[in-house]
Amino acid sequence: MNGRNVLEQITPVILTFNEEANIARTLDRLSWARDIVVVDSYSDDATVPILSRYAQVRLFQRGFDSHAQQWNFAIDETNITTEWFLALDADYVLTDEFIAEVTALKADQNISGYSVGFRYCIQGFPLQGTLYPAVTILCRRGNARYEQDGHTQRVAVKGSVAMLRSKVLHDDRKSLSRWIASQQRYARLEADHLLAGDKTGSSLMDRVRRWGWLAPILVLFYTLVVKRCILDGWRGWYYVLQRTFSEVLIALEIVDRRLTNFDKAAGK
Repeated sequence: MNGRNVLEQITPVILTFNEEANIARTLDRLSWARDIVVVDSYSDDATVPILSRYAQVRLFQRGFDSHAQQWNFAIDETNITTEWFLALDADYVLTDEFIAEVTALKADQNISGYSVGFRYCIQGFPLQGTLYPAVTILCRRGNARYEQDGHTQRVAVKGSVAMLRSKVLHDDRKSLSRWIASQQRYARLEADHLLAGDKTGSSLMDRVRRWGWLAPILVLFYTLVVKRCILDGWRGWYYVLQRTFSEVLIALEIVDRRLTNFDKAAGK
């Protein structure tokens, strides 16, 4: 990055679908942005009226097919003119520390992306720890392409990716019923990915998940004790139960498909 104001070279990009519970808090932290691209999957709640309150927002609506396709549309087909884009989920809230660190970045043509870690929040309360991985969210436009990876997406960056010291808040305040419904969809996609993937080149966690029973037990212990969520009271327990429930759903999908295959092989 170069020039007087690093932030002027960045366009925030956000995907939305029924994000009325989150989007205003995310946009309020983007007052520095001259242009914000939002690609909405035809929300039927108050998301679009909320977006209309922010003068910098350029709204595009596109039917959802996959996260990767939606992101690639957002960065390729919306006439972004800045050198960099900042890819944000609708429940990512930028901290003062993150904005200050990005503002102070120096020009380095070898770096095409920056990753950041997260502090997971329950109703605005940051937890001691989280399973949420670091994500590359700041990318040089033209050097980044999204690929589908299980239930979500990952960005492939041409060039080096550096890690930022500051963190971003992940603060999803959608209803529990909405969260459960989304986890059911994610579990099906993740099971597809796990069972179709390369068994030899997969991560340790993917291999554990394929067993169909061990992952929920490990996640319960890991989030509660290793990540110290036990110190966060009921909010910590809420997060532990969320993560364990997600792993149980994936395990059920794996076991269900194995049982179905056994029955087919036995001619039942």
